[in-house]
Amino acid sequence: MKSHPPKARTYSVLTLFITLKAAGNLSLAWGMKHLPQIMSASPLPYLRAMLDPFVAGGVVALVLALLARMALFSLADLSFILPVTAAGYVLAAILGKTFLHENVSGERWLGTLLIAGGAALVGSGEHRTEIELE
Repeated sequence: MKSHPPKARTYSVLTLFITLKAAGNLSLAWGMKHLPQIMSASPLPYLRAMLDPFVAGGVVALVLALLARMALFSLADLSFILPVTAAGYVLAAILGKTFLHENVSGERWLGTLLIAGGAALVGSGEHRTEIELE
C-alpha cells in the first residue's frame, strides 16, 4: 500500500532543517571570526577551534541539520527539497547582516530575492513522492 506523506510533516521538517542550518552556520561563523586566524594544512588548529562553544554549537546544529535533511529525503522529491531549502540562503544573508554586521551589497540582496522567489515558486508546486507504509 502506498501513501503520500502529509504536507504538514514535510514542511515541519523543512522548517527545522532551514532553521538548524542557518543557526549552525551563524554560530560557526561567529565562533571562527572571534578566534585567531587558523589557516593551516594541519588539522590541529581546527580541532582546537572546535573547543570554542560557538564553533562546537555550530557543528552540532549542522549535524542535526544533516539528520533533518536525511528525513526530508524520505518524505519528498529531491527536485522539491533542494530548491526549497535554498530559502535558507535568504535567512543566512539576513543573519549575516544583522548579527555579524557583514556588508551585503545591492547585488547580493537582488540575488537573495531571486533565490527566495525561485524557492517560493518550487515550493508552491505539487511534490509527488510516495513512500511505502509497512
